[in-house]
Amino acid sequence: MIFVIDFDGTLALDDTVDALLEAHADPAWRTLESDWLADRINAQECMRAQIGLVRRDRLTLESYFSGIRIDPSFAAFRDYVAEFAHIAIVSDGLDHAIHCALRHAGQEDIPVYANRLGFLPDDRLELSFPYLSQDCAGGNGVCKCAVARKLMARHGGPLVLIGDGKSDACLAGVADLVFAKDSLARHCSKERIAYTAFENFADVVQALRAGIIDTRTFAVA
Repeated sequence: MIFVIDFDGTLALDDTVDALLEAHADPAWRTLESDWLADRINAQECMRAQIGLVRRDRLTLESYFSGIRIDPSFAAFRDYVAEFAHIAIVSDGLDHAIHCALRHAGQEDIPVYANRLGFLPDDRLELSFPYLSQDCAGGNGVCKCAVARKLMARHGGPLVLIGDGKSDACLAGVADLVFAKDSLARHCSKERIAYTAFENFADVVQALRAGIIDTRTFAVA
């Protein structure tokens, strides 16, 4: 069994990219955000341009990333699923922010698939996309469907998605089980995709304990 877990607004209590931009970017990032939400640009174009508006040194940003709040019920969730599932964080956010936050929370050994943040001279940043797929229906920097296929080829299935946002929408249509909140829940309702509502990882554990999916036949090799 594989759990694909979104980061911003799911594992992290807040949208860390928006918070970063709010604190450290030129206000023009909001115009780019509006263009993305209106589908005038895709997620990759939006993120690359927004990150280009940030001017901060690496130490300042790493200190900021280490303060990202992780769902306090995640550790118990991870302990619960350890015997029957693999987990991976698959995010259209920033890899360096995720790694800093996980390290601070003592959860640094989780595989992370995210956009790559690079540090340039003069306190500038750049973004690259190691998990980009030209076939990505959502135009995301990280094609979550492509990453999920690779994970299933490696570990098997079924595939469980835990997410909250627009970048999870495509994968929700093919996952075997979906835990959704916020805009992902609204998307699933609109598209008639079956999902289980959740607010935190304690809710996910409760649903698993209640038998929403039979975990007894699975084991981590």
